[in-house]
Amino acid sequence: MKKLDWYILRKFLTTFFFAIFLFAVIAVVIDVSEKTDDFVRSQLSLERIISDYYAGFIPHIIALLFPLFVFIAVIFFTSKMAGNSEIIAILASGTSYSRWMRPYWIGGGLLAIILWFANQYVVPRANQIRGSFEARYIDANSSYAALLNSGNNIYLRIDSFTYAGIYNYDTSVKRGGPFFLYTIKNNRVTKNLRADYISWDTSVNKWKIETIIERKLLPMREQVAPDVMRQINYSFKPLDLSRDKYTKDKLTTPELDRFIALEELRGSEGLNSLKVERYRRDATCVTVLLLTLIGAIVAGRKVRGGSGVHLAVGFSIAALFIVTDRFSTIFSTKGDLPPLIAAWIPNFIFVFVVIYLYRKAPK
Repeated sequence: MKKLDWYILRKFLTTFFFAIFLFAVIAVVIDVSEKTDDFVRSQLSLERIISDYYAGFIPHIIALLFPLFVFIAVIFFTSKMAGNSEIIAILASGTSYSRWMRPYWIGGGLLAIILWFANQYVVPRANQIRGSFEARYIDANSSYAALLNSGNNIYLRIDSFTYAGIYNYDTSVKRGGPFFLYTIKNNRVTKNLRADYISWDTSVNKWKIETIIERKLLPMREQVAPDVMRQINYSFKPLDLSRDKYTKDKLTTPELDRFIALEELRGSEGLNSLKVERYRRDATCVTVLLLTLIGAIVAGRKVRGGSGVHLAVGFSIAALFIVTDRFSTIFSTKGDLPPLIAAWIPNFIFVFVVIYLYRKAPK
């Protein structure tokens, strides 16, 4: 990397991190003003509120608007360079337009990698922290929370031959009952297990079933085996039994892949929303790179009106991207558009926007 690369890259990253830090502070101030009464009612100390809520809220809000702030940062500092005739001087010195774009590729790629890692592991953990706090102290009296914590009857398919059900399962204490399990082969029930209670044992990370009666149906007879308690490692976990519609946001990518596979095995509906979320975690990182290139090309031209014109054009392009993304998501979750295409179609469209703007840019 040459001095030119370091010069542009330093401006890029400095502007971006300053903008995202400033926005995070503003977002926290606004959020505090809206939730002051809830914080007072919770009777938690400042340290607990920061560790139990804002440690999750800040990564969530930053990741949500990460691509947009990359775009704004590129527009802002590149427009200032164009206004100071720095870009004209760079190109007039014999540097090619593609060579001038190299630090934008590097900076956009670096931020895309950071966002990719955050989307896979950091942001889901942050959503767990934020969601747990909101469920307990902010939404505790809402109808949604009441539904989430009330008794539910759950039916699921464990594998190709085994079906189970839990009556009155409480997600808050991870306990329910009665519990039943059927194993079916060749359209015949071969095993029937019933238990009065099933609960999650956190010490060994296994399910514990109590007061058990297990029947094995043989060709000419039946075996009955009562038992007091067993610890069994079933394929489903407590999180898989949650009926929280925001569960997909709280799962790391390996957990989400496993959850999707389990829901497919169950034959559950609404899988497209889970799959769109899974594919978008990868697609958003490419979005960062595309918006970086668009911002550099749009703001690299010196125009009358300066940064104001560049920001106006930039926000118009960003708004078009957001609208495209929302429409593709709706067509997938409410229609028949494949989730993979829904997550990637905005990027496919804006690849052509990048190519068009690059060809039209004065070089």
